[in-house]
Amino acid sequence: MIAVRAVVQTPLASRYLVQLCKHFAHKIAVTYDTERGHADFPWGICDMTAGDAALDLYCEAPSAEDLERVKFVVTDHLQRFGWREKLSPDWQSETPRSS
Repeated sequence: MIAVRAVVQTPLASRYLVQLCKHFAHKIAVTYDTERGHADFPWGICDMTAGDAALDLYCEAPSAEDLERVKFVVTDHLQRFGWREKLSPDWQSETPRSS
């Protein structure tokens, strides 16, 4: 497994987490509340945590290609939903939680 993380500064982190999860739930398995979300894509996962000033995004997948797909979907939707704030995740390599 390989993983990336992005911390997106926004005072509306909980709102974006819920919006992303509700949207993704139309097509994939998603669990969430106002502070944490988990999206189970066919190619990997994205865990989301909303804080007071930031949305923490953690994505993991079995291959670089699969991870790029997860990152693309999450980035694309976050940018569309957060267009007023010009939100854009800055993905950084992360140690995978699973092996």
